[in-house]
Amino acid sequence: MRGTVERIYQAENRRVLATLIRLLGDFDLAEEALHDAFMAALKQWPDDGIPDNPRAWLVSAGRFKAIDQIRRRSRHHDAVADMATEALIDEDAIADDTDHSIDDDPLRLIFTCCHPSLARQAQLALTLREVCGLRTEEVARAFLTKTPTIAQRIVRAKTKIRDAGIPYEVPERSELPQRLDSVLAVIYLLFNEGYAPSEGDDLTRPDLAEEAIRLGRMLADLLPEPEVLGLLALMLLHHSRRPARADANGDLIRLEDQDRSLWTRALIDEGCALVPRALSPNGIGPYALQAAIAALHAEAETFSDTDWAQIVGLYEALYRLSPTPVIALNRAVALGMSQGAAAGLAAIDALMSDEALQHYHLTHAARADFCRQLGRTEDARRAYQRALTLTALVPEQRFLQRQLASLGR
Repeated sequence: MRGTVERIYQAENRRVLATLIRLLGDFDLAEEALHDAFMAALKQWPDDGIPDNPRAWLVSAGRFKAIDQIRRRSRHHDAVADMATEALIDEDAIADDTDHSIDDDPLRLIFTCCHPSLARQAQLALTLREVCGLRTEEVARAFLTKTPTIAQRIVRAKTKIRDAGIPYEVPERSELPQRLDSVLAVIYLLFNEGYAPSEGDDLTRPDLAEEAIRLGRMLADLLPEPEVLGLLALMLLHHSRRPARADANGDLIRLEDQDRSLWTRALIDEGCALVPRALSPNGIGPYALQAAIAALHAEAETFSDTDWAQIVGLYEALYRLSPTPVIALNRAVALGMSQGAAAGLAAIDALMSDEALQHYHLTHAARADFCRQLGRTEDARRAYQRALTLTALVPEQRFLQRQLASLGR
């Protein structure tokens, strides 16, 4: 039973937390209430059975645990505590908490975390922590920043939301565009943590990827702008490959080795249908270009059929819009696929002065692949070893160890 409860908790805890934050108006109190609700489930569910709606049960239990917390924190059972607890046990409010409103809470929380009064870095850090559930150390690693710096950034953001009384709601349609860039960025961060987790034993976290797609669909219904459709298409097309990305042992299978008959056709069709709508004649955005690249991969019947020349062109257009180190690396890899390993290696070596790429394991893994193709075995070995030191994801570590072993001594 404990395993069952833990699986339900793993699947539901971020949505439950989002609802508790809305109900309680306090991030820290909501996290304590979530923990207390989970502990209560571990005690009660083995005797009472799994409730029909576990998420609603956890929300209700968390709410009443929070009431207990408020009362314990109050030195006296004073009027303030009474008012707070009465508000939390308002039966009308409880009745209004339908499943539909609970489903909307993660999107409300994202818009709250992306309020314009917060700095962009604070928005992203807070969302990764509260919506994606990453530990502060993991958020720090994502930003290549020290953990205390990220911790302070998150605390200040929470304090500002509380002190400024920023509402937990999706803003009016007229206010959506000014928050759109940040909201799209955090939904994509959530998806990426599901598609390629920063650490752990599993190659993917489908729960996070599927939640990001669900939020992307909700956002597309609210605001069907080209970049929203582009992001949704990008996530659908990437997620379509998930069944082919790992073998029965959970080991990584590279794109060129994947059985494409395992790709999810319905997601490919849906994603490809969105791409033309995302490529707006009034201006093409970064997500639309990435979706177009993903569509070219999806439409190629085999790896050798991939239109690498067009992908290089799309990456060049993407780099002009969004000149990030990772896009520069992807463009270099595509160049190597299109023009040969020597061209790819030269392009990557030209990027090696970038400190962010020096600490990015995929830089060294890609460099190792090109070195191996060129017969530079010792260079390939050193690059694989460097990549191995930089990834905390176990399936990637196993893959790199196999690559090293294949080089022999």
